[in-house]
Amino acid sequence: MFIQTEPTPNPSTLKFIPGKAVLADGTVDFRGADEAVHSPLAQRLFAVDGVTGVFLGSDFISVTKGEMEWQHLKPAVLGAIMEHYMSGAPVVEGAEASGDGPAEGEYDPKDEETVNTIKELLETRVRPAVANDGGDITFHGFKDGMVYLHMRGACAGCPSSTATLRGGIERLLQHFCPDVHEVRPV
Repeated sequence: MFIQTEPTPNPSTLKFIPGKAVLADGTVDFRGADEAVHSPLAQRLFAVDGVTGVFLGSDFISVTKGEMEWQHLKPAVLGAIMEHYMSGAPVVEGAEASGDGPAEGEYDPKDEETVNTIKELLETRVRPAVANDGGDITFHGFKDGMVYLHMRGACAGCPSSTATLRGGIERLLQHFCPDVHEVRPV
């Protein structure tokens, strides 16, 4: 088994591509070992000293580290991923496997047309781009011209996430939705 690694814009997160499906549908973000009870893969990764976050996408795994250097951590992460796939255990057990794609967030029913446009733009233009960087961005809500987005995986805590929100996503949404005044992370 050959597992590719790619850097992400977040220096604390590396993207691992096992060459096999990770999740059939949705994404799952684990910010700690206590959240990983339904994922044998995430449990195995959190057992590696220094791993602080695991994000599962359709064909990749983003791993976030604490203070350790990648040169010391990367071999253990690669070994854990390989061991998991060789064990035949599922990536995620039970209902958790569906992940949480764009959530039905809070918004005023009169804004439904704007919210539908925002969700479509996120799904077709934004999410595929951030998945390439090992993360995900999902809709959380819309109120008084403010779009609230949940940043996950490599996007959570990334130094360039503010620039991505302001420079890219906010301008895109404002272009297609004049009611959008600002984009904020949740």
